[in-house]
Amino acid sequence: MLARASAPVSILRPGFDISIPLFHRNHLEKGGEPGLVNAVNFPGTKKYLLAFKGKRYVHGIGSETRNSLYHLHNSRDVILVTTCKHGRSWRDLQDERCDEDNAEYDRYDYEVLLQNSTFCLVPRGRRLGSFRFLEALQAGCIPVLLANGWVLPFDSVIDWSLAAVWADERLLLQVPDSIRSIEVAKLISLRQWTQILWERYFSSIEKIVHTTLEIVFDRVSQEIAGSRSGLIWNSAPGALFSLPQFSDTWSQYPFYTEALGSEVGPNFTAVIYSHPATTNISPNANTPLIRLLKSLGKSLHLSRVIVLWSVERPPPPRSHWPILPVPLTILHNTAGISARFRPQPLIETAAVLSLDDDSLLSTDEIDFAYNVWRSFPDRIVGYPARSHFWDDAKATWGYTSKWTNDYSLVLTGAAFYHHYYHHLYTHGLGPLLHKTVEQSQNCEDILMNFLVSHVTRRPPIKVTQRKVYKENPASGSRSPWNDPDHFVQRQTCLNTFAAVFGYMPLLRSNMRLDPVLFKDSVSNMRKKYRQIELVMS
Repeated sequence: MLARASAPVSILRPGFDISIPLFHRNHLEKGGEPGLVNAVNFPGTKKYLLAFKGKRYVHGIGSETRNSLYHLHNSRDVILVTTCKHGRSWRDLQDERCDEDNAEYDRYDYEVLLQNSTFCLVPRGRRLGSFRFLEALQAGCIPVLLANGWVLPFDSVIDWSLAAVWADERLLLQVPDSIRSIEVAKLISLRQWTQILWERYFSSIEKIVHTTLEIVFDRVSQEIAGSRSGLIWNSAPGALFSLPQFSDTWSQYPFYTEALGSEVGPNFTAVIYSHPATTNISPNANTPLIRLLKSLGKSLHLSRVIVLWSVERPPPPRSHWPILPVPLTILHNTAGISARFRPQPLIETAAVLSLDDDSLLSTDEIDFAYNVWRSFPDRIVGYPARSHFWDDAKATWGYTSKWTNDYSLVLTGAAFYHHYYHHLYTHGLGPLLHKTVEQSQNCEDILMNFLVSHVTRRPPIKVTQRKVYKENPASGSRSPWNDPDHFVQRQTCLNTFAAVFGYMPLLRSNMRLDPVLFKDSVSNMRKKYRQIELVMS
């Protein structure tokens, strides 16, 4: 099996060999630069309809196509400029048009053309493919492919009609009229898909390699379980984040419910992590954990409660625990904080409510957050929000718990997420990330936010105005949240994670979702979640 760039149809063996992109030697190894389209701009067209700036080959392979481009250049909305200035002997090979072409070529900046063109011509060069293909994808400039017989990168799994336009080298003069006929709605869709495909599969060498290996994996496993469908490869977040070991039913993933016309289940599983510094359970009904369990028990959406008992001493006898209308399972966790996001066979619901044992949430707050999460099953939805920022003075990422109008993390001490992220957290992250969490005994919630933002390229969602979500530590005990070293550790983790990911995946948001009629001057009896306004923020 051969993976090669600029693969021609005549050589590549369909279903066996793999066509990969031609990338520059400076292409980022991991992480990757983001796409350059920051918003859907109207109108859909840009200053230039079609652009190309590159070498002209006076003779040899690729010369016929590029030598003809000057026929279409009009200096207005079609900018196709070439230069003969390449190679040591270009003067010896120049023709009568080279001086004029070189002068016109120098008038235009390549990056400006990429940013301000609706379409970018990608003609064959010495090879069928070129660096320009990936550069156009990143810039959101719709590629117009002018290389007959070229098998596009990962053509066996990616539907390139979503992001690119094919042209025939034999019909070069018809290209401008053909692309002018494309409707604006289609232009916007094509531009959006350039960004999706760039970010998912091409923005780093690491992604290109992983995509190649995933195609190989699909082919090897096809006889056993069948390969992944085009839906998985050609919809966000893509095949690199949809591990087939999790399930053979795509509706069970958090990403494809809308596309498949399915819905997430009607219930959730609560997973409570008991921290050694705060856990205190006894027949006394006023302990935080007991009160939290009682609030959970009143929820009509609760399916099961799992308590991860991380204290060295055995958990109290069952007589000390409240009676709930659903199964209550206490797992004596000796593996520490790493078990929090470990896949649990007992979790049979799509939704997981992750809680610290001293969380302060009422039943209405739990139910409201769950109903919000059902509309956003691929994201973290919850109460405690935090932010990251870039500190110019220290040249590092900073972490803050200050209450502002935006945030980039929702901590998993009181938050909903899809249980697929347990699988992805455990099996889809590198050992250095897990080791950092184990050594700090601190940052698993930050890492989960990194993972979900990295996969979805969307921020988490905060619900209601609650600022404080934890009990004050019991007398004589020391909460890790009040430990000065705790904050320093979290900031260190933030920078370590960003270095390992190769970029900062966290995204800022200023959206907060509240219940209908929240704090409106109407009778509280008309409101569905009546307890929420009574909660002190």
